Formats: sequence, C-alpha cells, structure tokens
Amino acid sequence: MLISNKKMLLSIAISSSLFSISYSASANDHDHHDHGSEHRQHGAHVHGVIEANIAQDGEHLLFEVTAPGADVVGFEHAPKNEEQKQTLSQAVKTLNNPNVIFTLPKDAKCTLEEVHVSHNLTNGDDEHHDHDHDHDHDHDHDQHDGEHHKEHSKHGEFNAQYEYHCEAISKLNQIETQWFMHFTHSQKMTVQYLGDSGQKATTLTADAPTVTL
Repeated sequence: MLISNKKMLLSIAISSSLFSISYSASANDHDHHDHGSEHRQHGAHVHGVIEANIAQDGEHLLFEVTAPGADVVGFEHAPKNEEQKQTLSQAVKTLNNPNVIFTLPKDAKCTLEEVHVSHNLTNGDDEHHDHDHDHDHDHDHDQHDGEHHKEHSKHGEFNAQYEYHCEAISKLNQIETQWFMHFTHSQKMTVQYLGDSGQKATTLTADAPTVTL
C-alpha cells in the first residue's frame, strides 16, 4: 500500500510539473494582456475542457484527470433533485471504471491496479455561502468579494487517478479515449504525456480521440 501511495504522490508531482509547463505556454499566449494570470487561474474550470496528465514510471502508467463538474454531469453544485443525484452517481461509477474511458494497446499488456476518484459537488460549501450572504449584511461588500473569489476557486470538479501496470510498456504506442461518448457535455481534453518516448502535449476531441506516443 505504501508503494502505491508513493506512486500516486509521484503522479501528482509529475502532474504539477506538466501543468507548470502548460501554464507557462499559456502565459506566452497572454503576455500582451495583464489578465493572463487570471485566465490561467480559471483554466481548469473552462467549460468543455478536461485536463489529463499521463506519466510513465518504469512499467507503470499513471493518469490524473481533472474535469469541471459542468463537463461531466452538466452542473457544478451539489445535486438539487433526484435526477441530478442519479446523474452524479452514474458519473462516479463510470469514472471508477477507466477501462471504458481509455483504451490502451493490447500488446502493451496493461492491467489496472489503482483507481481513486473524488469530487466536490457535495452539500455544504454552496449552501454555506448562501447562508453567509443572508446573515452578514453589514459585511456585504467584503463578503461578496470573498465569496466571488471562493466561487472561482471552488468550482465543482472531478479528479480521477488511475495506475496501470504494463508488462510490455514499450508497446504502448497510443492511448485512445472514449470520454466524449460517456460525458457529452465535454468538448476537449488537453493531454500532457511524459514517458520514455519523451514529452507530448495534445488536445483530444470526439473527432480526434487518440494520442500517438
């Protein structure tokens, strides 16, 4: 279990490194505009964009996928009715079964070993903000600014981490995703890959769902 946890930590560390590269590129695109950092801050919450980091560690393949709630279930708050509860439950079930989301080459002999799925579309945060707003009229301005900031930093989102063991990792020449079939609100998936074949960055869509490694 300890080894597994270390691998997950490695995955997150690599993800952070890849994200910083991605953000740096984004900064160059926006350096003519003072709000470039603001764009980057909210980048993870752009509707229609999923972020996937994939890293190879020896014979292990580590995935970390971050997706705004709106792109997975169509909303970014706690479920408000039975239909939304069911939608959320089905989404979590699908995310816990990455074999229906990603297809790896059979020749690579990859076996799924670890799955961790989490989300923050739960009761509490949103309702708490509403109560604060109702009861603290004296601090309305400050409270509003604070809530506006929190609202952007606490958008409902999903995070999924997957670990595969691939006996023939050298045969891993592509990764295909069926994400867009399951989550029809999504439009794009930005992929950052780091492995023996080098580093790769690409964007996948329903029409182009395969990354070649």
